[in-house]
Amino acid sequence: MRPKKAARLLTMISAGLAIVVLIGFVKSGGAELTVSPVKGGEPLFVGLFAPGETFTLHYMHSVENAPIWEVHSLDGKGRIFIEEERYLKFGAGMGKMPGVGRMVMKGPYEAIVDMHQPVGDFILRVGSPGVDHTILWRGASLNLSKLAAHKAVLFEGKAINWWQKIYRAMFPHPATPQKPPGD
Repeated sequence: MRPKKAARLLTMISAGLAIVVLIGFVKSGGAELTVSPVKGGEPLFVGLFAPGETFTLHYMHSVENAPIWEVHSLDGKGRIFIEEERYLKFGAGMGKMPGVGRMVMKGPYEAIVDMHQPVGDFILRVGSPGVDHTILWRGASLNLSKLAAHKAVLFEGKAINWWQKIYRAMFPHPATPQKPPGD
């Protein structure tokens, strides 16, 4: 191959690779949810989310001593939404909000579905063991009450690019829950 042709081919290959690398930084990779102690420290939970993917916050209502499920989603920009609330009966602080979602029965549970209300990043004061604030995600569960009882934790979503998604897929954060063996 003549030197001029080889140089042109090398330039075209280099330009193509540069474009692919740049696209990876611009292309959305979904979102990452991090749950960390407000007063600092290592994250308790880190998860990669496809746009619209959900996680559930499950706990026992401290007044009613009845189970509650709050289903949340993240969009591609990392914004957190509440999608559904499910409970046995109305308790203190629970119930329908006018104009938000619709009430249905899911077995013995009342549920407000189709909410899709933005909540953004939020702080949760984790309850005692027995309240068992637990994150349910992709078949795994993380009991925050066992890790951070009586502490405030920040649920924070952020958009990630394609390269960040690939990196986290290859090297999961130590706080990314794994499904129990056999599931």
